[in-house]
Amino acid sequence: MRSALFIPPFDDLADLRVLVDLAVAAEDAGWDGFFLWDHIRWREPVVDVADPWIALTAVAVATERIRIGPMITPLARRRPAKVVRETVTLDHLSGGRLTLGAGLASDSFGAELSITGEELDDRVRAEMLDESLSIITRAWTGERVAHRGKHYTVDSMSFLPRPVQRPGVPVWIAGFPGNVRPMRRAARHDGFCTVNLPHHDAVAEMAEQLVGMRADEGRSDDAFDLAVALDVGTDPRPYEKAGATWWLVGFSPSGTSAEQVRAVIQDGPAT
Repeated sequence: MRSALFIPPFDDLADLRVLVDLAVAAEDAGWDGFFLWDHIRWREPVVDVADPWIALTAVAVATERIRIGPMITPLARRRPAKVVRETVTLDHLSGGRLTLGAGLASDSFGAELSITGEELDDRVRAEMLDESLSIITRAWTGERVAHRGKHYTVDSMSFLPRPVQRPGVPVWIAGFPGNVRPMRRAARHDGFCTVNLPHHDAVAEMAEQLVGMRADEGRSDDAFDLAVALDVGTDPRPYEKAGATWWLVGFSPSGTSAEQVRAVIQDGPAT
């Protein structure tokens, strides 16, 4: 099992200099990943919010080994052609250390969809997510993308250069326990990231389901990650035994200080 910090870039942690310092400290302490929430707004008492993509760019420059990425980016509120350029650029800047977390997002945590006029229907956002992922992953191949879908159009365009990582940047799909559709989506990609786990037995069940879903997609032989976000203080070892490949240490979106994150970093990753 590999270990990562799963940080909301809010309030005290919205300062990019603080995030960079924490990422460097995490790399020095042997952590494997440094992932940031991707939100433009959060409910009170959160006030300050940093853009994770700009923050990850700064982290990429300051580090050499640790894996980075947004967890998770709601692709339905982003243009896929722009995401292609951003992911490839960040993958090159980091030397092939980017993981793209993607999901539907929710309006319940800060009304960030409704307050900005984004799509609220979950089924429509799911369509947009799948269509966007199809464009992005094809664009990473370097071949021309000719796509005229329900939500997006790319009229025979190539996106070069290709990512450092081949065949492309790893894609982790986010979902809640018991929700099968995100798991089926994840089976078509490179990993599944989940939060709010009731018990490590849920991981064993998901791991077994994902094996079958991967076989249905003809990808059973490809590398696949199962990442679990756990609150600070949770013992990750039972989750590793249940099939998790990544432990993401989660922090509260409000009131978390840099000192609290640094204390977790100093405790060290799972061994």
